[in-house]
Amino acid sequence: MSGVLRKAAITGHPVSHSRSPLIHGYWLKKHGLEGEYGRLDVPPENAERFYGNFRDAGLIGANVTVPFKEIAAKACDWLDEAASAMGAANTLWLDENGRLCGANTDGLGFLGNLDQLAPSWDENPGTAVVLGAGGAARAIVWALISRNYTTVHIVNRTREKAEKIVDEFGAGTVACDWDNLGTTLAAADVLVNTTSLGMTGKPPLEIDLSNLPAHALVNDIVYSPLETDLLKQAAARGNPIVDGIGMLLHQAVPAFERWFGERPVVTEELRMLALKDLGVNA
Repeated sequence: MSGVLRKAAITGHPVSHSRSPLIHGYWLKKHGLEGEYGRLDVPPENAERFYGNFRDAGLIGANVTVPFKEIAAKACDWLDEAASAMGAANTLWLDENGRLCGANTDGLGFLGNLDQLAPSWDENPGTAVVLGAGGAARAIVWALISRNYTTVHIVNRTREKAEKIVDEFGAGTVACDWDNLGTTLAAADVLVNTTSLGMTGKPPLEIDLSNLPAHALVNDIVYSPLETDLLKQAAARGNPIVDGIGMLLHQAVPAFERWFGERPVVTEELRMLALKDLGVNA
């Protein structure tokens, strides 16, 4: 690729809201690299054709947003362990042989965020409770299992969706009823909210933390507001907390390294820049 401007982009529909160009643009400037990262809106009716013919896009790689992560994964010649387990890819690149490769870095983003802000969080991996059963929940279940959490409870109002994740990941994962959340929380070492409840403009996440052990780490992947009611409630009772903006930033790290050859660092400056761009008060 010597002498060729390396171009990557966020792809999906819509992509106008994506903060990925801000993140990758910041790192390109920080590392003094010749490269571009833009937005490429892919109409839904063109998605299968676009990812199936990705080599024609003029890109060395791309990110993929909802709802095309599954389509992108199916188009790949090779998938990493996470993308294969989830059947969804959010990061694409062409290897030296021209093969389309895919990864799912959402789980790595979750881990990177906790590793940075709560460094000893996985020293004694035990029991985790994950609220929600969507794509983010699936990625976080994968991540927790990769860090040797022995039991991961998946709590969702529609139990069937939680059971589907259990079917995919097997031993160590347990589908739980929302009505029994209080009992489930009593054994938790980590609690993660992956639902949109509590997000600005969404219904509140109504949850009673009275049974949650005092040592349990609480993470909310929602970042608008930055400190959700869940995190406020957890902090008030002394639980360690981690907000959600870091997951967005850390999931971009392996993609940037893959495309541009430098491993970037998530700094406080980038965190503040992203929050300002989102209109979120830190």
